[in-house]
Amino acid sequence: MRFHQTNCHKFLVSTLSLIFITSIPLILLKNSHPPLSSSLRRSTELGDDDDTDKCDVFSGKWVIYPQGPYYTNETCPLIIDQHNCMKFGRPDLQFMKWRWKPFGCELPLFDATQFLEIVRGKSMAFVGDSVGRNQMQSLLCLLAHVTYAKDISNKSPSPSIYSIHLFYSEYNFTLSTFWSPFLVKYKDSDPEGHSFNSLMSLYLDEADEEWANEIKNFDYVIISVGQWFFRPLLYYQDGQLIGCYKCNHNNITSLTRYYGYKMAFQTTFKTLLSLENYKGVTFLRTFSADHFENGDWNNGGSCDRTRPFTEEVKIEEYNKEFYMTQVEEFRKAKAEGIQNGLRFELINITEIMWLRPDGHPNRYGHSMNRNVSVNDCVHWCLPGPIDTWNEFLVYLMKRELLLRGKLKKNA
Repeated sequence: MRFHQTNCHKFLVSTLSLIFITSIPLILLKNSHPPLSSSLRRSTELGDDDDTDKCDVFSGKWVIYPQGPYYTNETCPLIIDQHNCMKFGRPDLQFMKWRWKPFGCELPLFDATQFLEIVRGKSMAFVGDSVGRNQMQSLLCLLAHVTYAKDISNKSPSPSIYSIHLFYSEYNFTLSTFWSPFLVKYKDSDPEGHSFNSLMSLYLDEADEEWANEIKNFDYVIISVGQWFFRPLLYYQDGQLIGCYKCNHNNITSLTRYYGYKMAFQTTFKTLLSLENYKGVTFLRTFSADHFENGDWNNGGSCDRTRPFTEEVKIEEYNKEFYMTQVEEFRKAKAEGIQNGLRFELINITEIMWLRPDGHPNRYGHSMNRNVSVNDCVHWCLPGPIDTWNEFLVYLMKRELLLRGKLKKNA
């Protein structure tokens, strides 16, 4: 039973009100760096000792898929303007006709009915920034040909204008997204007020209450942040200022963006491991690279490519550093989680998505502020390569259930 179309419109309105906020990281990115001489380590090097499935679905290549995407902007009315490349005139369609092919095995197609049966009576939360929300909106479209959700955000125990809560009544499934661009507590600290590149304070040892106060009740939690760590930051621990990144203060210790990134994940994983009664499966979706070329976002930078990179085009240095920083903390959390009976899974997309410079909105996405035109080489078109993330997600969910003996092998 589908919800009336007005419920879809209600969801769209509530989502659109957040677009301006979630678009801010676009302004903080750098242009291209020289390629690396070596590639990222694959997920097989993470020490995963699961015997249920020997296939490394994150090792493979993009191949032509003539059948095209699961949905279009006409069949899914939930695509927001920021990601709706077809609505705003993108002329090429080839970027939607590639699919990830693991070496030696297959990544199953996304089965919406199967996904909904797996999550029947459960809850899922995306925690992080606007790229994480981009994945959630991909999931909404993948499910839309089976059923729609009702927006229940105003019924949350702690209603927030920044977070969204949706309910699929036919499956008793709750899908939420918690806006937390740093994962830890933060605030504006620029005397001139908030702007696209203003100074912010991070309290690196305090989890952001936006998600931390509610997350213990969720069965599946997908963690992901990245691009906000490019802006000027003040770092606090134990309530004391310990240093900063790009703050231009001579009397404050200079620390890297990777330090703040490392501590944010360390605090996040420690929080999840210490939550009383938390039994959820935690997924880390790794760093998603931008593809600005020929300049920064505000001086001509764009992403005009219409085909994937070949594997010879190596990933940039800072992307690798962000990836390795978060994976190091993930490894520690996973090892500790095993002792506590908690599962941690890696959605290892960094190098995979580096190969897809053709998948961004570029000039074909629109933000709420129509007076500002920014080439978007951070977020992803819908439909587009980001739909693969949800293929990975359901694959790992099925693998986790197989490990616990709650799903038949041929499901």
